[in-house]
Amino acid sequence: MRDFRAELERRQADGLYRWRREVQTPQQPEMVVDGRSVLSFCSNDYLGLANHPDSVSAAREALLDTGLGGGASHLICGHHSAHHELEETLARFTDREAALFFSTGYMANMGVISALAGRGDTIFSDRLNHASLIDGCILSRARVRRYPHADVESLEAMLAETDGHKLVVTDGVFSMDGDVAPLPEIAAACRRHDALLVVDDAHGFGCIGTRGRGSVDHFGLSAKDVPIVIGTLGKAFGTSGAFVAGSQLMMDYLVQKARTYIYTTAMPPAIARATCTSVTLLEQGDDRRDHLARLIARFRREASAMGYTLMPSDTPIQPILLGDAWSALALSQALETRGIWVTAIRPPTVPEGEARLRVTFSAAHTEAHLDRLLQALSECRETLSGTAA
Repeated sequence: MRDFRAELERRQADGLYRWRREVQTPQQPEMVVDGRSVLSFCSNDYLGLANHPDSVSAAREALLDTGLGGGASHLICGHHSAHHELEETLARFTDREAALFFSTGYMANMGVISALAGRGDTIFSDRLNHASLIDGCILSRARVRRYPHADVESLEAMLAETDGHKLVVTDGVFSMDGDVAPLPEIAAACRRHDALLVVDDAHGFGCIGTRGRGSVDHFGLSAKDVPIVIGTLGKAFGTSGAFVAGSQLMMDYLVQKARTYIYTTAMPPAIARATCTSVTLLEQGDDRRDHLARLIARFRREASAMGYTLMPSDTPIQPILLGDAWSALALSQALETRGIWVTAIRPPTVPEGEARLRVTFSAAHTEAHLDRLLQALSECRETLSGTAA
């Protein structure tokens, strides 16, 4: 029998052990975690909508109208009018013909990719794609070819030497590095080699593009350039669930083939109703996005001046590269003693030698919050002596 205890002990010895923290307040910058007040810089609530009074009120009112549970899968008796309303709202938001509402981003990526490719097909996946995209590729049973991160020249060479049905999958904004995929070049390569392009824009929607319409809009691309987009509603939208948007034909196909959509209970209708309100708030959030951009620019300027190694990102995801797992843990713990919560990200989530602190910003952060973070980082510089900072 496998020695599970020994495996856990090895993870602890290597600085790779994971543990959960108990959050005891709503998602907001100032939180109570494990009974202690902290200022959080590790949430994906990029626009500060997770606790917005309009969305909370919409959910409360919807509960009285729709009840709580979804009751069944969408294809049995669980597809409520609130779900349908949200799908129409998301189709309009993404400028696509139709959309499907999934329970989680992980389920959306698993279901979409495994439905669109199978045995005998080839999937091309960026090496830094999210785990859900990687697992969707594996589940499909298609041949998977991973191209170097954002390397369109390598991708095109692979596409040129491959026959049959080809699917290219990439994040729009990469979740651990915070950089934006070169979507115009990828889309052009897909057109030249008759490949279907799928973009997971979980971290792009709300943050970039006109009225927060994400990385595809950021580059001025159309549905013809990027036929299928996937988004997560638990990040900038501030609610829960996920969606895929594309042509009506493709959504009809996914209803028939996406197992993670077909074989699971529908999300609570009240969540769908509240998310319609969140979409409106997100679209009207230019002031929030402008404030967020100012926080990010100031952080990059002042943290770099302290000698911290940042990665090339203009998005709310601002990694501080440390190198080894123990250095990342040391800085995370030193910050927490000063009341700042930033999680250490270690292998296998990121490659060996690229452990980091993943600092994330929200429009709910204030300049005073950023002052506290920068002061704490200044005080913690001594924890990095002897490491690559």
